Amino acid sequence: MKTLKKRSPLSDTNLLLLITIVVFFAMYLFAMLFIGRGFLRFQTFFNILNENAALIILSCGMSIVMITGGIDISVGKLTALICMSAAVHLDYQGGSVFTAILLSLAIGVAFGIVQGYLVAYLDIQPFIVTLAGMFFAKGMTTIVNSTQFNVQHEAFQALKSTRVYVPGAGTVNRLGVYVPAYVEIGVLVALAVVILLFILLRWTKLGRSFYAVGGNAQSANMLGINVRRTKFMAHLLCGLLAGIGGFVYFLHVGSGSPSHATGAEMNAIASSIIGGTMLTGGVGNIVGTFFGVLSLSTIKNIVSMLGLDDAWWTNITVALMICIFLVIQSLVLLRKRSHSKKA
Repeated sequence: MKTLKKRSPLSDTNLLLLITIVVFFAMYLFAMLFIGRGFLRFQTFFNILNENAALIILSCGMSIVMITGGIDISVGKLTALICMSAAVHLDYQGGSVFTAILLSLAIGVAFGIVQGYLVAYLDIQPFIVTLAGMFFAKGMTTIVNSTQFNVQHEAFQALKSTRVYVPGAGTVNRLGVYVPAYVEIGVLVALAVVILLFILLRWTKLGRSFYAVGGNAQSANMLGINVRRTKFMAHLLCGLLAGIGGFVYFLHVGSGSPSHATGAEMNAIASSIIGGTMLTGGVGNIVGTFFGVLSLSTIKNIVSMLGLDDAWWTNITVALMICIFLVIQSLVLLRKRSHSKKA
């Protein structure tokens, strides 16, 4: 008789990913059935993507750092600095869109290099390093320009107004006119980032090193992994993604302001946690982070649609959601320990 092989339990990463996806679809289905209105239109979902394209990119960078056991709280103010720098470059210095993109990437990479070096090679706590980075970016933003202004650059405005229409997803309005559904350019960039990082984490040596270092840095070192270089690369990649996400945010809002992206770092951390990335390191999934951003935005929209527009209701709901997922992560860790004891 053939012996049936026992199915191996889902890995922590895949289990948390599955929970995140189920929660997102359950919330969206609830909104469609009991709230209706905008949630029944395709454009409502696409608007979630349009409004959160930059956050998706920032959250992906945050997840990379958190997988290695670190954190980066500078990405919000770094986004504001990138927006202001690009805006001044375009309107006051006569720059081109191409050079504005290069400037945004250069700022993000510079932050990634400095913060990565301090964390990886000088062994300074990531929270302290990125806290300093956050204050530095905030100060530099006001030095570049302390006022809010809309960018008038023609080529930039043309790019900002570009829409990618989704066939078959439009709706007919009350006047009987067909309105096609669309996504902004930033959404395509965000989806490309998610796909590339998914491939990086799953099928490359560097991606496996991120997980190994976050899981147990000493064991990773014994396996021949350069722990310092891996941590440095995580922060460098986070800085690069902050540069990309910063320009995508700039492309969405079309202005420079010291108050831009306020709280984006907290939303990125929340999205990563909801997406299944553990604060302890070693566990996380970029696809989960993507659904974490969607879940965070969806619950905010549900609260708003229910008429609870006061800021504290949204904050309380998000706080409860984060706590629930932290409890789920704790249960997953207990599950892991029980399986290891049985083995």
